[in-house]
Amino acid sequence: MKQASATVRDVARVAEVSVASVSRALNGHSSVRPDMRARVLAAAKALGYVPHAGARSLSLARSHAIGVVLPDLYGEFFSEIVRGMDREVTARGYHLLLSNMHADAALAAQAMRSMRGRVDGLIVMAPQLDVAELDEALPRDVPAVLVNCRETTGRAAYRIDNAAGIRAAVAHLAATGRRRLLHISGPDGNIDGRERRDAFLAAMAVHAPDSDPIVIEGDFREESGVAAVRRLIATGEACDGIVAANDMMALGAMSALREAGAAVPGDIAVTGFDDVPLARYLGLTTVRINLAEMGASATARLIDALDGGALSPDTEIVATELVIRSTTGPLST
Repeated sequence: MKQASATVRDVARVAEVSVASVSRALNGHSSVRPDMRARVLAAAKALGYVPHAGARSLSLARSHAIGVVLPDLYGEFFSEIVRGMDREVTARGYHLLLSNMHADAALAAQAMRSMRGRVDGLIVMAPQLDVAELDEALPRDVPAVLVNCRETTGRAAYRIDNAAGIRAAVAHLAATGRRRLLHISGPDGNIDGRERRDAFLAAMAVHAPDSDPIVIEGDFREESGVAAVRRLIATGEACDGIVAANDMMALGAMSALREAGAAVPGDIAVTGFDDVPLARYLGLTTVRINLAEMGASATARLIDALDGGALSPDTEIVATELVIRSTTGPLST
């Protein structure tokens, strides 16, 4: 069914909707019903439609643009990564085009396809997509660097050493005498969330084998850190330390602990992960990733390949470092 020069009218005809509906669906407009959006995306995929009028002509020339596809544009984590990317493209004479895929595999594929013809290469962070979904979504003819995606073969990639970071956090809390730890995890479908949760459980088996670890799933946002602590308090479970899977959930947990009258770190110590700027200002003990440097490195690697180098299919492991601040310390006596 695929044709070489599909137009928006072809997509509308196959999907049996109006041209305006196709435009709204492809641009992620909230007024489009899920079933209609699915029908439009299926038609666009079947026809090989590229939603950009100049894409075919631009494909023969350099745009000096790098496409960046992220699961979200919210929060300091993503802004720090983009800051590093922007620093690198500015120095190299390129510019960035950003797209948000949320947690939807179909929207992720559409976001990546929409970049064809507009960009010379892609940087993709899709920790929520499985390998098959990611492979399906990536355009075959656009060089790409993957950041924090699931294990793939034949792709240039960056992966955070999640296990080492969580092990360091648990070992630090254990050294301060804490044994009843809560892990506020990321979503199970997110590879970072899963790796950090698994590392927490493994580290607890080493440092507190007689204690039952507590895991409450969050979504990496501050509100889920608040909700996790409120849930913990409601159950009445004893806890003397919190290992959050990212800084924003850790900061949410601290807010809920203050609300409940618990002292940090005297009653409950708190650690995060990422070391976003706000964590530094609020004295949060956390696992540091140099997010801006990771973004800059991925961008430089892609531009080097576009400028005549080779894009080797290697995975670079991004190191982590525990940074101890005021939210951890010995238990009150």
